[in-house]
Amino acid sequence: MPREVARSAGSLSTVRAYLTGGTGFVGDWLLRHLSDAGDTCIAPGPEIDVTDPALIAADLKAALPDVVYHLAALTHVGQSWLEPAETFRVNAMGTLNLLEAAASCEVPPVVVLVSSAEVYGPAPATETLDEHAELRPVTPYAVSKVAAEFLGLQAFLGRGLRVVRARAFNHVGPGQLDDFVVSALARRMVEAELHNGGDVQVGNLAASRDFTDVRDVVRAYRLLATNGVAGEAYNVCSGRAISIAALAAQMAGLLSCEVRFVQDPDLFRPVEIPVLVGDASKLVAATAWQPTIELATTLSDVLTYWRERLS
Repeated sequence: MPREVARSAGSLSTVRAYLTGGTGFVGDWLLRHLSDAGDTCIAPGPEIDVTDPALIAADLKAALPDVVYHLAALTHVGQSWLEPAETFRVNAMGTLNLLEAAASCEVPPVVVLVSSAEVYGPAPATETLDEHAELRPVTPYAVSKVAAEFLGLQAFLGRGLRVVRARAFNHVGPGQLDDFVVSALARRMVEAELHNGGDVQVGNLAASRDFTDVRDVVRAYRLLATNGVAGEAYNVCSGRAISIAALAAQMAGLLSCEVRFVQDPDLFRPVEIPVLVGDASKLVAATAWQPTIELATTLSDVLTYWRERLS
């Protein structure tokens, strides 16, 4: 059954928001933010699968949303190499089904289509990517997201559906699965901490990424729903890159013991993008959004989350 969270009493907001992927890491934080902001939030249960066009169409029509946040996706880049067809089916075809369902509503909603910075692929190490950068997907996951974006653009150009694309760079925070680098490192470090130190297995520490706290990212999504221009894409990022080595060292400094990093070849991706950093000027100009949570706070919160889970 869908979860519906009513807006706060006395709130001036009348926005009804529908979240696909509302039970995931980002969806959970977005649901909290929208509810705190006074929106009525509808997050369909797992029985409503975006790869089933009839189900998603019926559920969306019944929900009568003003805004749809489309987060449902297979998001593990490494796993996409093992399951490219399934990744494309869920991420691209699922997006097509969602867009068709939205367009068929009596009053079509705004659709915030959540994409990924992976669509940019490899870029020169000195280049800060804006939305005009060439899309050069190098992973099956990235291809699926490029396809999803272009389906959104076609829905806007061809059908007038108000689609806003959010290209999220790396986002982290408490509650993220350990399939992702920061959460995976944090879990291994906390496991070592529980044994008073030891080895921590790591992958490629040389890569640099643009990290933003998930709690800031979901604020950007809501602002784009109200202030983003239909048909446009917006980077959601901090504008600063940090190497995984520096990030790991920063987390290690928050432990109560010493750890030693040991590289594990199994943790390397088949193709690694050396540097990925974005320019959020377009987002800031449209919404006045700014990230507010420092990376040090995020890393501390992630470590605390894993200490609570594992202790």
